[in-house]
Amino acid sequence: MEATPDLVRALIADQFPVWADLLVQPVATGGWCNRTFHLGVDKLVRLPSAERYAAQIPKECSLLPLLRLHLPLEIPEVLGQGAPALGYPYSWSVLAWIEGTQVPSDGTVDLDVLAEDLGRFLTLLQLAPVPGPAPGTHNFWRGGALQVYDADTRSALGRLQGRVDTERCLDLWDEALAVHWDQNPVWVHGDVSPANLIVRGGRLAAVIDFGNCAVGDPACDYSIAWTSLPYSARRRLRQTAGGDAGLWLRARGWALWKALISLAGEPGNQGEAQHRATLQAILDDPVF
Repeated sequence: MEATPDLVRALIADQFPVWADLLVQPVATGGWCNRTFHLGVDKLVRLPSAERYAAQIPKECSLLPLLRLHLPLEIPEVLGQGAPALGYPYSWSVLAWIEGTQVPSDGTVDLDVLAEDLGRFLTLLQLAPVPGPAPGTHNFWRGGALQVYDADTRSALGRLQGRVDTERCLDLWDEALAVHWDQNPVWVHGDVSPANLIVRGGRLAAVIDFGNCAVGDPACDYSIAWTSLPYSARRRLRQTAGGDAGLWLRARGWALWKALISLAGEPGNQGEAQHRATLQAILDDPVF
């Protein structure tokens, strides 16, 4: 569903009239699961873009205020939860704007330092003493068992015959499936990517977009080691976060699944180079 500034203005006027005079503008770099708008200079509005993302807003609104109490970096501050209205069918939220930039790709941020900051943040997130939901359809099983995506991954490998080293990929996938999380469930962000990491002064300052959060196996959060970090930063994240070989085998499995289904389903797309780079990193560097 497409949201427009006019719709946002109408929803704000209807449910938060104290903010009705504030300027509404689309955020320059929006997300996929939500359409995001500036509200004045210090707020933003998030509206789910499809029904499959709708459950994430109430979840964030109930859990973010509790998680904020236990984390060393900023996470979104909930200012209000909107209800379906005016033809818009889902709950939506108003959050405080967090100053900073998404992780740039121009080399201006030391990714080794960023990896350390991220490793420490994820460690403390996992320890947060806040009850949370188990993985499920609400977060596309992030934090759950990789077996959920076994059929999809094998199907993708079948379509990629001749385009990737399918035999090697299948071996790595089977290695990931063979190890299981056998500890108490912990908090999982569910979508750790450069787009959701906010930096200020070259350091990680905030983590945003907790729509895929759950309590389960944290391996999915470490897939960023292959998707977005160079060799040295992968090592730094591994050293900072710790964990046994099984954790990192599953983390590599999450990165492998995403790269394979993306390459199989989107040949020639704009992101193909990135997915191929991820796959090459997986094949070259086990990080344990």
